[in-house]
Amino acid sequence: MEPKRKKVWSGRFESAPDARSEAYTSSIGFDTRLVQEDIRGSVAHVRMLGAQGIIASDEATEIERGLWLVWDEAEVGTLELTLADEDVHSGVERRLRELIGPAQGRLHTARSRNDQVITDVRLWLKRSILRLTTGLIDLNATLLDLAELHVETIMPGFTHTQRAQPVTLGHHLLAYVSMFERDLERFQQAYARLDLSPLGSSALAGTTFPIDRAMVANDLGFAGITRNSLDAIGDRDPVLDTLYCNAMVVMHTSRLCEELVWWSSGEVKYLAFDDAFSTGSSIMPQKKNADVAELTRGKTGRVFGHLIGMLTVMKGLPLTYNSDMQEDKEALFDTVDTVVNVLGILPPALQTLTFNTERLADAAAADFSLATDAADLLARNGVPFREAHEIVGRLVRDCTERGCQFSDLSDEEWAEAHPIFGNERPPMTSAESVAARDVPGGTAPGRVRVALGAALERSSDLRAWQVGEDERMTRVMSRGSTGPE
Repeated sequence: MEPKRKKVWSGRFESAPDARSEAYTSSIGFDTRLVQEDIRGSVAHVRMLGAQGIIASDEATEIERGLWLVWDEAEVGTLELTLADEDVHSGVERRLRELIGPAQGRLHTARSRNDQVITDVRLWLKRSILRLTTGLIDLNATLLDLAELHVETIMPGFTHTQRAQPVTLGHHLLAYVSMFERDLERFQQAYARLDLSPLGSSALAGTTFPIDRAMVANDLGFAGITRNSLDAIGDRDPVLDTLYCNAMVVMHTSRLCEELVWWSSGEVKYLAFDDAFSTGSSIMPQKKNADVAELTRGKTGRVFGHLIGMLTVMKGLPLTYNSDMQEDKEALFDTVDTVVNVLGILPPALQTLTFNTERLADAAAADFSLATDAADLLARNGVPFREAHEIVGRLVRDCTERGCQFSDLSDEEWAEAHPIFGNERPPMTSAESVAARDVPGGTAPGRVRVALGAALERSSDLRAWQVGEDERMTRVMSRGSTGPE
């Protein structure tokens, strides 16, 4: 029978932990996702120990060689970590000791699992944010393609889910582009804030060894080092920032998908999903359900829940490290996995949408959606807008009672509503109404084309940032890496 492995902290204790306590406190069941980050952080740390003469250079070389062997095992899936390892850090060290012997014991000089784990998490977050921004950029590219196709497609704009004023479908889609651009900005800001190496903070107070924190930070591709050792160990803002950014993303995708579900309903019929992104009913043969959009809308619950859960964990924690913080990883991993999946499915689903442009145009002109144009005409001719609003409101009420539309009114009826209407008529078509809103940010097709071009430029800049950072992190997290160029 294999002897029970000693914990890295066992010197203080006379007896082994209760098996139930061991299982309860262990994080090995989920933090194995950090194994490459953990190994890469150890490589940078041991290089620095050797360069600073804290350990012998030949020992540093041997430890690094062993760490890359563990990396290889992790990469091909042969590295076995068990409950007895307690966490990914102890598991890697245990395997390293099996491969190179007692020299492994010098690796942990001048560091703690406290600064080690948050370094791992920050490295993992950088890579994950780049995956998420890639997905957001691709989603916006799809929306931009659709907007370009529908610059002049007229549809109803809504307030309170009631038809309000005509807009173009391109303008409507660009509203979501703006939302996702803000999400990208939030991720960039979160990325910049977490791009600092906490290694060297040790357990909480720093270390007595003459370490070179900047060397480690540079090796790992960080822009700098954290300023305060207590904050570096007790801080989980990078996790919360990422959870918040993802919560905003799914809030926006949920709003988009709510509209897609609504618009694809039999009552509305503004669009149809392709069969490839729909499902049927087990009992009703006629059904075609927008399940991709519905599930995307439903994913918000778990993502919001993880954010609220982690905020609640952190709200009462004193400095510095507390085991409560172990709760961050499962929430973080599930959130990122969920949102990566959302951003992976939406672009191909959106690309297959078929819009019913005739029905959209008919709906845009219904329910007196041109009433504001009539009030604006009076206001441009000197009638105070509040008075103009009341005049047109009475006209709408009269037409509603008579069951007619503005287009049905005679010249006399227009003049009776107000003398100005006897000489000049407000727009009578949705196209005229849309074209009249020729202001920056407005829905006139010319303005939509300008906005589309600007959005394409911003998208190009965002993609350049994402590609550059992704290449940088790929170099850092590669077998045998010596850090960014």
